[in-house]
Amino acid sequence: MSNSATPVAFVTGAARGIGLAIARWFFHQGYRVAVIDNDAPTLTTTEATLRAELGTRSSDLLVIHGDVSDPLQVASAVQRIEQGFGRLDALINNAGVATFKPIGETSFDEWRWVMATNLDGPFLCVQACAPLMLQGGGGAVVNIASISGLRASTLRVAYGTSKAALIHLTRQQAVEYGNAGIRVNAIAPGPVETEMAKKVHTPAIRADYHDTIPLARYGSLEEIANAVGFLCSPQASYVNGQVLAVDGGFDAAGVGLPTLRRPAP
Repeated sequence: MSNSATPVAFVTGAARGIGLAIARWFFHQGYRVAVIDNDAPTLTTTEATLRAELGTRSSDLLVIHGDVSDPLQVASAVQRIEQGFGRLDALINNAGVATFKPIGETSFDEWRWVMATNLDGPFLCVQACAPLMLQGGGGAVVNIASISGLRASTLRVAYGTSKAALIHLTRQQAVEYGNAGIRVNAIAPGPVETEMAKKVHTPAIRADYHDTIPLARYGSLEEIANAVGFLCSPQASYVNGQVLAVDGGFDAAGVGLPTLRRPAP
């Protein structure tokens, strides 16, 4: 077990996209970082890339292949973090999945698949990580929710509901763990320029977002990571139980997307 005083962050769903950007943010701030993802091929590629970037700091990275919806795999991951790094200061519950279908076409299996990762995962990870955090005097948790958890939208019955529930779970965690010294907050990203968004957002959907969002653009991976980093930093030491919408003003605008509301031909 390492007794280093260097802080440690644990980022779930970190093989790509927002999770990977968050992991990089922590590395740039001098943290040691543990990452977990259930996509083994992508995780292997990401590990090679990160180790090349870290160079002599390669030992600051712990890569775990696992599923955050499985209690045994979560417990095993936290045990590896304790054995490898000896402490835990920040947990970022980023792992998430989605299915976008009308309510009547969403199967119960699809509903449970979304809930298992998006809601059960953060519940299990906080529950497993809290004892290790408390050994070091406390820490910070950031749950990655979504603007879809703050406002209803077409085709998001499972995803949006899971994120709304995650926002309330954040408040529950903040109330209980705040007394012990663990702050828990949530980020609600709006549309972000991820590889997934580039693949699935049609030109019409992108135009709608640009028209609806006051800043008239998608967010960047780095902008989401910066917000997460702030909530984990000493600068946010009195912020607990809050939801920060990092969305360019999308939630404030209060308008839906016409393209998604139109009936399918």
